Amino acid sequence: MTTPPEFIGGNDALWKYISKNVKYPKTAKKYEIQSKVLVQFVVSEDGSVTDVKITRGVEKSLDEEAIRVISSMPKWNPGTINGTPVKVKYTLPIVFKL
Repeated sequence: MTTPPEFIGGNDALWKYISKNVKYPKTAKKYEIQSKVLVQFVVSEDGSVTDVKITRGVEKSLDEEAIRVISSMPKWNPGTINGTPVKVKYTLPIVFKL
């Protein structure tokens, strides 16, 4: 049986965490840049978030902020296969909207 990784508290808690912790970059705000950044990362066997990278970026300050927020996330419940924790790649969209 396979279980995907899960942010502690579920998807609602994940989106709440992201919206609470994203700080709109001054440069992007000044030029009214709005978009979606796709961030890929690995949830490791112990639930920590590693290997954070942008798979679809928009503008440097938005990309850096997305990486900062994802890198600072608390540990997740790791994904498992037959009860054994495994590394799992995960992709999230971070939407920047003024």
